[in-house]
Amino acid sequence: MSKNSLFSKKNKSLLTDPLDDNNPVTVQVLGICSALAITVQLKPAVVMALSVIFVMCVANVVVSLMRNFIPSRIRIIVQLVVIASLVIIVDEVLKAYVYDVSKELSVFVGLIITNCIIMGRLEAFALANSPWESFLDGLGNAFGYGWILIAVAFFRELLGAGTLYGYPVLEKLGVYELGYENNGMMILPPMALVTVGVIIWIQRMRNQKLIETN
Repeated sequence: MSKNSLFSKKNKSLLTDPLDDNNPVTVQVLGICSALAITVQLKPAVVMALSVIFVMCVANVVVSLMRNFIPSRIRIIVQLVVIASLVIIVDEVLKAYVYDVSKELSVFVGLIITNCIIMGRLEAFALANSPWESFLDGLGNAFGYGWILIAVAFFRELLGAGTLYGYPVLEKLGVYELGYENNGMMILPPMALVTVGVIIWIQRMRNQKLIETN
């Protein structure tokens, strides 16, 4: 396979479309649960995003490689086994190297197994496309999911606690001296949904293609 075909216009779109025009969170409205649950602070959001990137990319490639050998009647079971195996690896690595974040993420790492974005891409794309295209599709959708998580966590931690990664940003900038007080509402789950809603609003304002027509 030539370099040009590896990075053809179609393959590039597999990476770029999920970042904006076909974002799994803001356009397809998938993976909202984790956006609500683990975005109080930036660190767990980044770790979750990296975990999903690993699981989705590897799962897409593995299922694509096996697509001609998986009986259609058990394809969902096979996909779940692949995802579960990768999630176990991620969980063990987190416990070994970032145990505090692992405890903070708690059951949400395990719930990657049932993440509808991953299952959707395996079913809709990896079962019908080559390993390279499946890798790009997984990477693009994982990044699309991840940047939303990180953006939501950025604003929630900054405005709710005045910190980023635990560093007192607003205090160092002297914002409190101007009269600002931490907004306790930002650390409540409903504000994650509000923040996602604001991102969707901005996204649709700047991209007319996303405006629904009745």
